[in-house]
Amino acid sequence: MTSQPGDKTAREVVSSQIVNRITVALIPAVSEDLERLQERTSLSKTDITNRAITLYEFIDAQLHSGNELLIRDKQTGETRTFLIM
Repeated sequence: MTSQPGDKTAREVVSSQIVNRITVALIPAVSEDLERLQERTSLSKTDITNRAITLYEFIDAQLHSGNELLIRDKQTGETRTFLIM
């Protein structure tokens, strides 16, 4: 497959989709959490950060709509209400 004039590389396509860049200073505990997530998931820091923000937005929207987030332990059947302070 040959490139045509005007064809973009994969890096250029991804780069053109970036809307906002941030720099974040992590406290030690969160930095360790991030390292564990990277090891467990094989995702990049960027992927983990994007997913975390998307998940937080969803949870926050649900809680602000009056819904509850419940966590159920499959082993014991115990259900706990998840709260964000």
